[in-house]
Amino acid sequence: MGKPISVIVVTDGDKMAKKTVETAAHNIGARTISTSAGNPTTLTGEQLVDLIKQAAHEPVVVMLDDKGKLGMGRGESVLVYLAGHPDIRILGVLAVASNTEFTHGAHVDLSVDCHGDLVDGPVDKLGQESGCTGEVLCGDTVEVLDELNIPVVIGIGDVGKMDYADDYALGAPLTTKALREIIKRSGYDGTGCH
Repeated sequence: MGKPISVIVVTDGDKMAKKTVETAAHNIGARTISTSAGNPTTLTGEQLVDLIKQAAHEPVVVMLDDKGKLGMGRGESVLVYLAGHPDIRILGVLAVASNTEFTHGAHVDLSVDCHGDLVDGPVDKLGQESGCTGEVLCGDTVEVLDELNIPVVIGIGDVGKMDYADDYALGAPLTTKALREIIKRSGYDGTGCH
């Protein structure tokens, strides 16, 4: 059996997120599984693993989305599947904030705010420092993150938006910075080894 494939998960999958993530992944030399986009996620865990294994190179960026569903949604189910799969190594998760109410949220190592700065703690959908309880990032596809052994969790506002600060036409600068930070903090060196 070969080494696990290095994957970065983005917890958003709408049309704007798809274009933004594709742009940001290209900027860092990663490969995007564009068919993983969807609001909500349409692929099963098994289908996504098959697509990841077909990717031309690593790291592979995938998008998972619950479309606002509270509790375990489609995106979170696939995330749990990926996290437990022996052929997949999740380098980190880009946890996307949303206005979902009554969510448990997730703890983040740090966040990229709407100005492109790295900040301790969570941000809200607009990319401003905040959080539903002040300590967790609120989003619809992030509730299982605290239960999984994810090495790096970076928070961000609504991917591709944040008052055009992350627009893909401008090169998706905030998402690009967040993906670079995941690569850096995960210890990924292009070989899958630490």
